[in-house]
Amino acid sequence: MTHDHVFPNPTRWSIQRALRLALTALLITATNIAQAAEPPRISLPSQALTPNQLGLVINELDPLSRHVGDYYAARRGIPEANLIRVKIPPGPVLDADTFGEIYQQVQQQTPEQVQAYALTWTEPYRVECMSITTAFAAGFDRAFCAKGCKLTRPNPYFATNSRAPKDDYGWRPTMALAGENFDDIKRLVERGIASDATRPTGTGYLVSTDDVARNVRARQYGRMIDSLGGIVRLRQVEANAIRYRPDVLFYFTGLARVPDIDTNTYRPGAIADHLTSAGGVLTGSRQMSALRWLEAGATASYGAVAEPCNFPAKFPSPAVLIANYLQGATAIEAYWKSVAMPGQGIFIGEPLARPYGGYRIDHQRAENASEADHWDLTTHALYPGRYRLESALQPLGPYAERATFMKKGAAPLVLKLPADDALFYRIVPAAP
Repeated sequence: MTHDHVFPNPTRWSIQRALRLALTALLITATNIAQAAEPPRISLPSQALTPNQLGLVINELDPLSRHVGDYYAARRGIPEANLIRVKIPPGPVLDADTFGEIYQQVQQQTPEQVQAYALTWTEPYRVECMSITTAFAAGFDRAFCAKGCKLTRPNPYFATNSRAPKDDYGWRPTMALAGENFDDIKRLVERGIASDATRPTGTGYLVSTDDVARNVRARQYGRMIDSLGGIVRLRQVEANAIRYRPDVLFYFTGLARVPDIDTNTYRPGAIADHLTSAGGVLTGSRQMSALRWLEAGATASYGAVAEPCNFPAKFPSPAVLIANYLQGATAIEAYWKSVAMPGQGIFIGEPLARPYGGYRIDHQRAENASEADHWDLTTHALYPGRYRLESALQPLGPYAERATFMKKGAAPLVLKLPADDALFYRIVPAAP
């Protein structure tokens, strides 16, 4: 029997070995580059409400409220201790005595750290002459009501940088997770969650209508564009509605009924409202209910539950709302800070939506030998003030100061971080 012996070709073997060595070296180099380009971890100061600070009020007599409460608690991670269960009779309006009993039960069940409430129902939306969200926020008080065209009790939280309204003012801002059915509310919740830390692009539409009585906020539009137009795209529109817009981030207008709102596409986290007498009459109103905005795709809205007259102070200030939203506030914080006299208006939507939270970090390579690689840190989520940038090699420190800086206005902050061995950075408030 003849055996054929096959001997390796020396040249071919050398080439294969060289290729394997080159590939190994390439993989090692790529790994080292990837490790060198690993972005540092960034810790920002807590400047917005968290799930741990939100009390969720559930009406045990309302199956939809129970369903919404369970769903929202699970999706947003609301602690079990923050679920507050009460029994509220059906109907759109509560009398003050019944509300007073319920309010006391809620206060007794509320953990100390809770700074705001979310209600899980659509009705009731009013307590006699005031909105149910303001009644839960501050307690029932007829000073929030008005017979005729009169001003009402002011909101101490208005246009402030407060991060803890209960601690600072004794108020717990409240927003209702409202909707006609569970599917509508589920979509609302998912939009809010989808919006978080996305820093969306889009347009704020400031619509100036031919309804003179309801168009009073249009006087602010020019100043708003001057102050905020360089940060977010704002468009003043002289019309009774916008139609088929693909990028609605904000929509403010003044009409009893706003046509064609469902033809537009709303960014997750979008805010929209219309100044009119009864937008907060959520069910059974001859005017357009604020619920229509949520059904069209907005994430939060506002409307009057009782005749407020057309005082701008009783409606959201678009300038204050947008500025706070752009600084990383949640929807409930930005909306509540925008209404100077909220007694007759209801806040509805997904309270923890926070499109401008978080940060983005990008690796920038040196363009020439005299420069060094660095990271660009971009964040909206800081209120104006003085801050300190610190770095460390380990998450627990020790941290060393790298710089101090001022955050001014609502514009995003951009910091250049050296691409050195510091893997952890934190931003902390500094003494003025």
